[in-house]
Amino acid sequence: MQWAVTFVVTRPFFKLRLFAAAPFTDPQVDTIRGIAEVVLPTALGRQDREQVVGRFVAWFTNYRAGADMGHSYGGGSGFRLPNPSGPSPASRYAPQFTALDAAAHAKGAASFAAAPLGDRRAIVEATLSASQNGRLSARPNGNSLILDVMGFYFSSADAFDLCYNADIGRETCRGLPGSDRAPASRGGR
Repeated sequence: MQWAVTFVVTRPFFKLRLFAAAPFTDPQVDTIRGIAEVVLPTALGRQDREQVVGRFVAWFTNYRAGADMGHSYGGGSGFRLPNPSGPSPASRYAPQFTALDAAAHAKGAASFAAAPLGDRRAIVEATLSASQNGRLSARPNGNSLILDVMGFYFSSADAFDLCYNADIGRETCRGLPGSDRAPASRGGR
């Protein structure tokens, strides 16, 4: 009886994904950190890179297969059936994590994350050169972990602000007051 009551009371929380399984192991998150240190702009400090990695991991933690992805408003073909999301792209990363670690082992490191920055850079360059998936995508797709980390950051509002050295706030609404003025400078960053 107690189990049944507990199940009925906690069941709605499972839908809220409060009990979602972590999409990556700790060593895999360390690998993502190692990738971020290589592929993200050097203008980002360690704390900024850590925030990008945190948002990347959170994106996968909150990912829901079968979620409605829009109805193609303005697509020209009229009403279309819902466009559900597919399975999480994270499921396609396992062999990529293994390959990065194997390349690091070949250079004498215990793992990709533990390899020196220069070795990680060489591994990333070799991996990208051998890849047939040379396009950045704003939404991770699982084809390339490295490109997904890059695309995730470089399509973000933070990347636009850094690129233009201004507080553009691409994903926020500044409102009409002051819209005739350029965004404020970020102060030489």
